[in-house]
Amino acid sequence: MTDDPLLSVRGLTLDIPTGGGMLHAVRGIDFDLNRGETLCIVGESGSGKSLTSLALMGLLGPKIQRRATRMSFDGTDLQTASRRRLRQLRGDRMSMIFQEPMTSLNPAYTIGDQLAETLRLHRRVSKAEARARAVELLEKVGITAAESRLSQYPHQLSGGLRQRVMIAMALMCEPELIIADEPTTALDVTIQAQILRLLVDLQREMNMAMILITHDLGVVARVADKVAVMYAGELVETGPAAAIFGNPTHPYTRGLLNCIPIPGRNERGARLGTIPGIVPSLVGEVRGCPFRGRCDQRIGPCDEAAPLRHLPGGHDFRCVHPDGHRHEELTA
Repeated sequence: MTDDPLLSVRGLTLDIPTGGGMLHAVRGIDFDLNRGETLCIVGESGSGKSLTSLALMGLLGPKIQRRATRMSFDGTDLQTASRRRLRQLRGDRMSMIFQEPMTSLNPAYTIGDQLAETLRLHRRVSKAEARARAVELLEKVGITAAESRLSQYPHQLSGGLRQRVMIAMALMCEPELIIADEPTTALDVTIQAQILRLLVDLQREMNMAMILITHDLGVVARVADKVAVMYAGELVETGPAAAIFGNPTHPYTRGLLNCIPIPGRNERGARLGTIPGIVPSLVGEVRGCPFRGRCDQRIGPCDEAAPLRHLPGGHDFRCVHPDGHRHEELTA
């Protein structure tokens, strides 16, 4: 039994050539993930969350330039692994639940064929065994009359059922790591809660590591072991969930938390917190703290790169202020 993390990433950088110059979409991402842990990556749309997950799975477009000092999965270097090796890992030991199942499931094939193919690509099983496994997992993810669903096509299912099919497909080979990219975005609130509860229960049952990408901090508070707050391609604050919610230190993290209504603190009809301004362009040279244009505590040194600072318990943040920012916002 090794104590090494299942997934270890250091210095992950993604650059995309555009007509206006190089887009620095992801810049210097570092994190570790152990077996059975849940890491939640949060941030605004366009911050680089989904690109980070695609980089881990080796599913980036051909023009995207990926670099990292380390990107390993259980001892396998994901940067130098051959295409054949990556295909062996994907769907088997590493799986991904995509944001929109209707564009991820093939409309020309039945649900049963797509589920069975996932297992037969990685295991020496018969078609009948693969279909039996498909029925088992469809039932596990809460789909009734599972066997009859195998002959249906994706368009014949509701959004919630398609998302459950995607989860079943991701679990066909009992992966050690599952990446869920905003898996409940297109669903109504009731179905969202069911899908999240299902993911958490299956993760604990199978002792999987999970990366959950979301912009919903309410979800993060319920399921995360670790939190990584992403802004403009950088991780601006990382640490245990209890530390991030109990002592948010980066001004962006604090701004996100101030936007959440809290019963007993926010009066009905009162204005919620907001973060003024917009995310800066990441095309061309990127200098200084990317949040400085939206931060009310900007000072001169913010025009230079913000240092990475360390708090006890693995709680890190990027800011020129050595002890973080004032805490009045959350207690007012």
